[in-house]
Amino acid sequence: MTTPTIKMLLAVAALTTFATSAMAATEPPQPWVLAPDRGYGYDGDGKTFSYKMGTNNAKTLFKGARKVPKNTLFFVGSNGQLYMRKGKFLEDDGSFMFGRE
Repeated sequence: MTTPTIKMLLAVAALTTFATSAMAATEPPQPWVLAPDRGYGYDGDGKTFSYKMGTNNAKTLFKGARKVPKNTLFFVGSNGQLYMRKGKFLEDDGSFMFGRE
């Protein structure tokens, strides 16, 4: 390959990497879509499920249930385990505290 071709390929690769990084870094937060007629499960094997719920056994459903506190963050660790963290997770400017490096 000629030197100008190599320089052009390197420039394109650098711009592509920069554009991809910039797009990923500025991704806006997405709402977590939860519906009142759905149940969301996390089983013993770490799998997640969504179920259509009825109202015939609502009393049983609420036994032992607790409200999720405000300012709670749910995340999956590198080990595949689901975690929840109570407390602040947004910076004062509204950006995510645990975002990109």
